[in-house]
Amino acid sequence: MSVSRRTLLTTAAGAAVAATASSTLPAEAASPSGGRTEIGPRDQSQAATLRAAADYAVRKLRAVAPSVTSFPTGTRFEKWKYSQNGDWVGGFWPGTLWMAWLHSGDEQFRTLALAAAEKLAPRQHDTSTHDLGFLFYPSWVTAWRITGDERWRAGAIKAASSLIQRYNPKGHFIRAWGALTDPKDAGRIIMDTIMNLDLLDFATRQTGDRRYRDIAVEHAKTAQRVFLRPDGSTPHVFDLDPATGAEIGPGTVQGYSPTSCWSRGQAWGVYGFTTVYRRTGDGQFLTTARRLADYALGALTPDHIPVWDYLAPQAPNDVKDASAGVVTACGLLDLAEAAGQPKYREAGLKILEATAKTCLTAESARAEAVVARCTRNRPAEDGVEISLPYADYYLLEGILRVLEPRELDRAIDLSGR
Repeated sequence: MSVSRRTLLTTAAGAAVAATASSTLPAEAASPSGGRTEIGPRDQSQAATLRAAADYAVRKLRAVAPSVTSFPTGTRFEKWKYSQNGDWVGGFWPGTLWMAWLHSGDEQFRTLALAAAEKLAPRQHDTSTHDLGFLFYPSWVTAWRITGDERWRAGAIKAASSLIQRYNPKGHFIRAWGALTDPKDAGRIIMDTIMNLDLLDFATRQTGDRRYRDIAVEHAKTAQRVFLRPDGSTPHVFDLDPATGAEIGPGTVQGYSPTSCWSRGQAWGVYGFTTVYRRTGDGQFLTTARRLADYALGALTPDHIPVWDYLAPQAPNDVKDASAGVVTACGLLDLAEAAGQPKYREAGLKILEATAKTCLTAESARAEAVVARCTRNRPAEDGVEISLPYADYYLLEGILRVLEPRELDRAIDLSGR
């Protein structure tokens, strides 16, 4: 009798849940794979909720993905709107398809993920954006890790080479926005960039050229210095003098104000600084990740879904951003392993469980996305409480971190240095 890969995964996961439920060890203790816990929830109902959410995502993607020919950027009236070149979010669509393939074993997702990633090929030469990590890590790096095809690896390295051209050696930062020849925003850095640094570390590990990692570390040190407030909160933007590197001050684009705390930016910081710590072993980055995480957890409402800005005047009773929640959850699960602190894992699980119970599109027959209640840019009234492609991606990544970490490690590299 033949047994499908999906059945094997489900059976193994179920057995692991039962074993974990009866265990009295901390979440990090029983760890057969590089310090990674096979199944996190001790509560079988929690595991079942997460598995049901992943199964729902697979069903939704089976229905929607075959007709998608470009890159979803967000929804309008529950239907995806698209970008032909991927904008800054193009990597999340193939990334989501890879997550669905890992969870389901359905080869249709693998085929579609490769086809979608291929459409990003021209962007590996793009020097006009800091978002090449978002574009190429969940798409091309993952494609190489899974298939071993050299062209995906080479393209990701080329994208890293394009990214480091945005490095300002006087200010020790990677410029966020604008063409290299455009003086506008030449000294502007944003919290989001911390998530693009792992592409540079990948390039160093693959080529042996330390330039990529050195630039990543220098940017992370600058970001750590200028973004982190004494209470652990952060602004979205910080401006520096591009000629001297001198600090000018905080700002915002997607947050409420320069003194507020945009929740998705805080989430990028939790996840990104944890990743930089894992790649470098430098404890200052772990300390920063923990401070950011502690602030976010202190600002969360009892429903475990972040408001769009933790310090907006109407917070905590304000518009939600479930995308900030699932990014935070992924960062917390990683931070729990890195810091040896089960409290972060428990918090990440609560966010994922709450998202699965209250933020899915399961009640709508017309919805094309998986996660609802996301907010893209509240100050611009651009995409308030819609669906966003990175929310779908990080929901699945978070669930796989919990239920199938060995499978996820095939895609995004959960190891340290």
